[in-house]
Amino acid sequence: MTAYSAPPEPLDGRAWSPAEARTRFRSGLSGPTAGMVPGHAQANLIAVPADWAHDVREFCGHNPKPCPVLDETGAGSWSTSLAPDADLRTDLPRYRVWEHGELVDEPTDVVQWWREDLVSFLIGCSFTFEWALSAAGVPLRHVEQGRNVPMYVTDRLCHPAGRLHGPMVVSMRPVPPGHLAAAVSASAAMPAVHGAPVHSGDPAELGIKDLDRPDFGDAVVPEPGDIPVFWACGVTPQAAVMASRPPFAITHAPGRMFITDVRDEQYRVA
Repeated sequence: MTAYSAPPEPLDGRAWSPAEARTRFRSGLSGPTAGMVPGHAQANLIAVPADWAHDVREFCGHNPKPCPVLDETGAGSWSTSLAPDADLRTDLPRYRVWEHGELVDEPTDVVQWWREDLVSFLIGCSFTFEWALSAAGVPLRHVEQGRNVPMYVTDRLCHPAGRLHGPMVVSMRPVPPGHLAAAVSASAAMPAVHGAPVHSGDPAELGIKDLDRPDFGDAVVPEPGDIPVFWACGVTPQAAVMASRPPFAITHAPGRMFITDVRDEQYRVA
């Protein structure tokens, strides 16, 4: 189920506001959003025809770890309460368009693809808790290296819902052993953006054969002694699209997220 990922285009958006970032993306700027607009939540996107919305809603409800829903739009709407002035058709760095489970386009906007029956789901993203990791002293190797976070399709099947089924996808961050407890604690306090890791250590226990060949994103070079730590990932609905083959769907391109106006601390529960 390996999927194509375009080479990263490093962006330095640390000083941007959410609105400025979205304006730049609307103008065609593209690239991974890890490390951008610190302090603001980022979100995954999946939009499906209304007759598939119940399946997505139930799938997310059954699988809250990889698919925590932050907002759901009405049919045909391209606005979200997470950023009221945003346009979900234009304000992400890159999109993916799917027909019957096949990737047919990766545009920087989906205006020409948009349909009046599309219902959009905004799903929590682990980039949101990276600022908590940094504050706890946990290094972020992919940010240091200017790369997209590596993501892997696992052999853990999600709980199916209606016509939707598929494997869980995880993101991986190498963590020094002395920082592992802090990484677990900082992310566990933010369950709306995937929460604590689902695994650390041997990737084979998740069915991952080679960390140097991620299914999405970019391989990251660990420092000596680093432990691979895996978090449930909001790309999971895309794996479900590939497995379940709905007639049409629009998603974000992995690692190229929707930047919201919501402060990340709003999702902290402890």
